[in-house]
Amino acid sequence: MVAWNENREMARKRGSLAMEFFCVVTTPVKSFEELKAVLPEHLEYQMAQQAAGNLALAGPLSDMSGEEMQGEGMIIYRAESMEAARALADGDPMHREGIRTYTLRKWLVNEANFSV
Repeated sequence: MVAWNENREMARKRGSLAMEFFCVVTTPVKSFEELKAVLPEHLEYQMAQQAAGNLALAGPLSDMSGEEMQGEGMIIYRAESMEAARALADGDPMHREGIRTYTLRKWLVNEANFSV
C-alpha cells in the first residue's frame, strides 16, 4: 500500500496531471416521491456550486448492466481537503434532509483529455 500524498507526488514527478478531485457516490434511502420533493433545491445547490467553481461534474449512474437507473449518482467536487469536500456534500439538500446517503473518496486524475 502507498500513502496517498506519496502516490500523488510520484505521479507529478513522472509528468502526470496529478489533479486531485473528490468523488461523492450518492445513494437514495427515501422514496422517489421524497426525492422529487427536494430535487429543485438540490439542483439549485448544484448550480450554485458550479458557479462557485466547486462542482466539476455530476449526474446519475446506471446499474451494473448499464441498462437501468436505480437512483445512484456521482458528484465530482474541487476542494482543498476532505473536510471541505465533506462540507460541500453535507450542504447538498439531498444529504442534509436524509433523502440520500453518500460515500466520499479522493480521486487523482493522472491523464485527461476532454472538454465540457
